Amino acid sequence: MITGVIIIFRGFSQNTVFWNAFTAWAVAQVLKGFFSYYRYKRLDIRRFVGAGGMPSSHSAFVSALATGVGQTEGWASPVTALAVVFALIVMYDAAGVRLAASKQAITLNKIIDELFAEGEFKQERLKELLGHTPFEVIIGALLGISISYWGLG
Repeated sequence: MITGVIIIFRGFSQNTVFWNAFTAWAVAQVLKGFFSYYRYKRLDIRRFVGAGGMPSSHSAFVSALATGVGQTEGWASPVTALAVVFALIVMYDAAGVRLAASKQAITLNKIIDELFAEGEFKQERLKELLGHTPFEVIIGALLGISISYWGLG
């Protein structure tokens, strides 16, 4: 049993497609923290690990993954098609559904603040930074593609 786990771990630890995608995600998260600091002139540790913001780490991750699959399996491979479709769905969700949820959360938080200004109503504020603008998604995707090409060369 333990021998099997070690063999799987050794094999996975050499999976350059995954590690390049993970690196793209990590770089995007770090950049997100620095961009937030530059914009707001204060350090917010949550920006280094949270969702939303510039660049999209979701887009960086899935675009690096799709690029790596394309590089290793071939661009005409059904597996590459699957990875590209998966990446497009994730990026659409980041810029579409989750961005809409962010805007709704902002509006609901304003309504709650205005209606219950006296402090009688105790409601936890909704998380407002969930999604990405299309620009943040594109920059994340370009970052992921670049890191995948740089990593796999």
